[in-house]
Amino acid sequence: MDTQQYFSKTYQESRERFRGLLPQVKELWPDAALHTESIGNEEDLTIDFIYADARVSNDQVMFMTTGEHGIEGYAGAAVVKMFVENHSHAVDADYTGLCLVHSINPWGMKHFRRVTGNNVDLNRNYIYKTEHVPEDLNTNYRDASRLFQPNGSLKEIPREKTALYEYLTKGMAEQGYKAVKTAKGMGQYEFEKGVYYGGKEEERSASIMKSWQRKMLRNYSRVIHMDWHTALGPTNEVTMVISDHQERDVDTLRNDYHMENVEKFSPSKVKGDSTNHFYELQQHEFPDRRLLSALFEFGTFGTDREAELREFTTIILENELYWEGAEREEDRRWILQELRNMFYPVEQEWREAVLTEAEKVIVSVMKHENMMKDASAVSSIRKA
Repeated sequence: MDTQQYFSKTYQESRERFRGLLPQVKELWPDAALHTESIGNEEDLTIDFIYADARVSNDQVMFMTTGEHGIEGYAGAAVVKMFVENHSHAVDADYTGLCLVHSINPWGMKHFRRVTGNNVDLNRNYIYKTEHVPEDLNTNYRDASRLFQPNGSLKEIPREKTALYEYLTKGMAEQGYKAVKTAKGMGQYEFEKGVYYGGKEEERSASIMKSWQRKMLRNYSRVIHMDWHTALGPTNEVTMVISDHQERDVDTLRNDYHMENVEKFSPSKVKGDSTNHFYELQQHEFPDRRLLSALFEFGTFGTDREAELREFTTIILENELYWEGAEREEDRRWILQELRNMFYPVEQEWREAVLTEAEKVIVSVMKHENMMKDASAVSSIRKA
């Protein structure tokens, strides 16, 4: 499989490829248009949307988003390109609209970081009622703040890794493994240079995406939202991660979408998640609408304890490198490469798995949600 046609080397190349999909989309949705929103202070950073109403009646919409965590947008953009080229023709465009989003966090994508230029984890920045989130919300994080915040320039990676592993292992023993994971999952709104920072105020990217969530719910009876991410879950497999706001249980979701890996999470344990916001918006303001909103994660490191330690270490060291730097060039290069290994691996096997796993779940979702005009019209990247 030629993965190079899907996976880009730079943000600019990825965006150019995304914009180049418009003519193909217009073959099915003649009124489709490209919309752009400028983000941040750097020149030419944009969130790009290809949007089209259904041709006859706005019964439902396929809403795909990418790049909420910057560097993760490269894999997401590859999936969107694959979908348009191999599966968009199977969509019943008479009754199904389309909204494709390239790089919700363009700064992070350009600079190969997860966070925005303000060090904000966007998936902790979507708050439906901001007054309900106290600054010191995450007591587990505060207790482990020494672990999650930068603490001077990096001097020697082997020693730094050993110290982090020892600290993490000790933290797991003293607080319990669950407490350390809770500190990560909850996000925090207190330490501006710390990891998993949700921000003091709403990021422009979140504000824009909130308006598009509202637009989808206002214009369509059913919204199918697939938000593409990387890192979490079994290596080379896709995992659906979905809010408890979704009424179906894990077994039902597995059966409905023919997926092995499905996880649900509690809004009380993860603040500021974009899909949680989508569900809260739907429940409070559009109760007559039907919504499926989920993250789809392509696993890299795996799911065992060693993999999670590696994940923690990578996130913490990369954050420290950004704020404090490294004394040795080889250490700087090692950390940046490890971040790529976690969120955008170069291995052919992983990239092929992203496309084939995404293809399977997209087809399953379209079939279950009755979005296809003819199941026999589905092609495949394996045949293309």
